[in-house]
Amino acid sequence: MTLPGTLSGVFTYKQKSYKMVLVLALLSEMNVSGERMVSFQSLKKRFLDLLQERESHGKLVDPPISGMESWADVTLSEISQTIQTPIAALQEILEQDLHDQMIGFKSQLYEAWDNDVLIELHDYATQELEQYYRMRQGVSFSLRDTLHHIMSHYIKAKIEPFGKNPLGDFVRRQVPSSIKSLPFIHENLKIQASVGQGVWSTIPWIAIMDRRIGKSTQKGEYIVYLFAEDMKSVYLTLAQGVTEPNKKGKVEGYKYLRGKVQEIRDMLPLEGLKKDEEIHLTASGLGRDYQISTVAYYKYDRDHLPDEEQLISDLHNLVNNYKQYVDVVLNNDEQEQMPVINLTVSERLAAIKAYIRRKGFAYPDHLIENFYLSLKSKPFVILAGVSGTGKTKLTKLFAEALGATSDNKQFTLIPIRPDWNDPSDLLGYKDLSHQFRPGPLIEVLTEACRSDNRHKPYFICLDEMNLARVEHYFSDMLSVLETQQWQGERITTEPLIREASLVNEEDKKRYGNIYLPENVYLVGTVNMDETTHPFSKKVLDRANTIEFNYIRLEQLPELNDTFNSTDTQPIPAPNAFLRSDYLQLAEVYVRESPFKELIEETTAKLVEVNKILESIHSHVGFRIRDAICFYLIYNVQATLLSEDAAFDFQLLQKILPRIQGSNDSVRLVLLRLLEIMVGRKLPINELIEDPSELWENIEKVIESARYKQSARKIIFMLRRLDEDGFTSYWLS
Repeated sequence: MTLPGTLSGVFTYKQKSYKMVLVLALLSEMNVSGERMVSFQSLKKRFLDLLQERESHGKLVDPPISGMESWADVTLSEISQTIQTPIAALQEILEQDLHDQMIGFKSQLYEAWDNDVLIELHDYATQELEQYYRMRQGVSFSLRDTLHHIMSHYIKAKIEPFGKNPLGDFVRRQVPSSIKSLPFIHENLKIQASVGQGVWSTIPWIAIMDRRIGKSTQKGEYIVYLFAEDMKSVYLTLAQGVTEPNKKGKVEGYKYLRGKVQEIRDMLPLEGLKKDEEIHLTASGLGRDYQISTVAYYKYDRDHLPDEEQLISDLHNLVNNYKQYVDVVLNNDEQEQMPVINLTVSERLAAIKAYIRRKGFAYPDHLIENFYLSLKSKPFVILAGVSGTGKTKLTKLFAEALGATSDNKQFTLIPIRPDWNDPSDLLGYKDLSHQFRPGPLIEVLTEACRSDNRHKPYFICLDEMNLARVEHYFSDMLSVLETQQWQGERITTEPLIREASLVNEEDKKRYGNIYLPENVYLVGTVNMDETTHPFSKKVLDRANTIEFNYIRLEQLPELNDTFNSTDTQPIPAPNAFLRSDYLQLAEVYVRESPFKELIEETTAKLVEVNKILESIHSHVGFRIRDAICFYLIYNVQATLLSEDAAFDFQLLQKILPRIQGSNDSVRLVLLRLLEIMVGRKLPINELIEDPSELWENIEKVIESARYKQSARKIIFMLRRLDEDGFTSYWLS
């Protein structure tokens, strides 16, 4: 339908938005009253409400004529001056009853119109208002019309010849040029659109990519409009190219894409966007790839498209987020750090081991895999053993291999002092002037919590951790570790600094919300001798304890005459490489979970172990059960160790450190556990009397053992009990 001539040109000449706002306000009041004429007072209120509502949503709006800075400050009495201007401009279609203070459309015009005219006039005023603000923003095309046109005509176009098709030419040529005209599309952004190559694409797209980090949609990260196959919806997404990652196969490709998704979500605010895999483009093929690779998105339904300004605002928001990401990547380049490289977990661990070897150090088989799985299960690991075995060096080299160094503040060594006796030594304290003095740990956490650092892993090495009593100076950290929870896509904890420690507002603002972020990993080194303090079960429950006691002095650094310095360059890793994927077992123990059987089998084994440990009150709880299950799940996901080898590490690191004592009950527990380790019955009654044959024939005993490392450790513990009258995991 076409509007009557008296209405079709009423908005042709406009210096401000007031004529369109006035007509929309009048139509709204007429709809409420059901009358042609409405109260001038109610019209003023509706007019002001529309302007205030627009302003409150942060949208562009003309300033008040009254000189006020904000429409929120304008009163009804002050709106009169503003509203008279559009009333005068529309005097050809409006009339006023000054006596009764009423206003409306002229009667001779109104009586000639039916209800459809009023509906169309409302749409016309809305469109003209959007067009006016587009012009104010320097935008000369309609994004809304563009998206609607593609969705309305694409299915029909697909049955037409592909070559020189008008819709194809429109998408490939006109659309990129139009988007390029938007004021926030800077010169580094390349716009590319596709409806297929030779044949129509199932999912046409319009991509916006920064040419400094990528020029193709096959790899890298970019913004892209993805149209659903049925053309009922379109998604504005921050996505990744899937072609290159999938060259290693779907399994490895999807692992990489999901890891990258999490890394970018951690890095950017992405306010207002959805962050899930609920993108429904098509049932198979690239549709699934797009679901996996999408970082965040807006969804628009064809029949309920938002107005132009909202669509432009959404795109502007995503461009700003994308710019933040590009800046981080480019900043990494400036620091001579390569952007995140597409590596699987096993490939990255192989690179770490190669880096360590090239630095002249060697560690036992599978230690690096074990260290990685331990950190991923819980961001607190204890490295224990005699002095000089490379515990501190392992932490430093592992961090360096992932791009975390002292120079970039991603690796921090904190030597523990024997006189530390409360958390203030580590976290900080309030001085005599009531100013908060942050401790060494808080300084690292402050840096790691910055939004532009959340995608980077930070390592803290607590050197000689047990020179002081851990439960005294580390108690707050141990408690906060147990408050980990999901906050959106990120893991957070309760704040570390008590409010009472912060007096002035500057301290409260800077330190009041400091928590243990998901990108911080704590590694404690300990030497177990007569000068140190033992660990309580509270500490052991929250850490994996990796022992360094089996020394091979004959192991020398590799000789390599063709040493290539480039081989020692680290390969920076995103925090997603180490970050925990699960906090509660309920997150992964679901009916359709591929790990359901693994969890049940592991739990059954731990139940058997627990029955033995109960007699000396050393049995474990849900915390340790969950941590062991997570370790085994991450191992399966990355295909690093056999299931038995992984469970052996967990028995050694989570179960055996709890056992100590000097009586026959401890001896019996160790022997019964040894039966589980070797996988066969032992002559326990004889061994209680004389267990010496175990360590005299240790290699033969453990030759066919199912859990060799744990079996070896138990035999050493039995020997100490027999020779010294007391045993502990920490004595060997």
